[in-house]
Amino acid sequence: MANVTDEMREFVRDALRAGESREAITKVLRNAGWPEAQVARAMEAYVSSDFPLPVPRPRAQLSAREAFVYLLLYTTLLICAVQFGALLFNLIDLNFPDTLDRAYATQNRDSAIRFAISSLVVAFPLFLFLSYIVAKDIKRNPAVRLSSVRKWLTYLALFVAATVLMGDFIFLLSKFLDGDLTTRFVLKSLTVAMISGSIFGYYFLGLRQEEQDKAADLC
Repeated sequence: MANVTDEMREFVRDALRAGESREAITKVLRNAGWPEAQVARAMEAYVSSDFPLPVPRPRAQLSAREAFVYLLLYTTLLICAVQFGALLFNLIDLNFPDTLDRAYATQNRDSAIRFAISSLVVAFPLFLFLSYIVAKDIKRNPAVRLSSVRKWLTYLALFVAATVLMGDFIFLLSKFLDGDLTTRFVLKSLTVAMISGSIFGYYFLGLRQEEQDKAADLC
């Protein structure tokens, strides 16, 4: 996210107060060499209205509660993704057993399935509850969408999901070229792709919708 300096924000405020159009202010800043992203952020700091004075948009303030909620939200998301994947992996192994598996492997599998189910029983309801709290906060105060903590953690989740998804397809292609594809391997690769792809798609579309809503507000 491009940072907007106080100097630029004050310039935009003074120019709007002097009666300059938003188009003229944007052009002047661009000609002065300010980056496009910073110019857009500076202009977004003030509402487009007929009021004679510049009206600032609300700015999200970082709070300990906000940081706690978002960190816990994404932690539970990570737990759910990992343990759901582990559960499906073990079910795949159970239904497509390897002849080389030994007795202790079966015992470990049963223990892993129980642990995965226990983790999901605890983490998934908590994730839904925290998601509800976040959605309620955003509905009550749309400025929460501007939260730096929320933006950073969301993009971090996108980065992790995209990296896992890319690595999964690279590994799958490598196995295909080696002629070493098995049913278990394909199903596990599809499981990873489904989980990481769902997370990436959900948060990417959410951020895209927010950008569209923001653009509509500026029109």
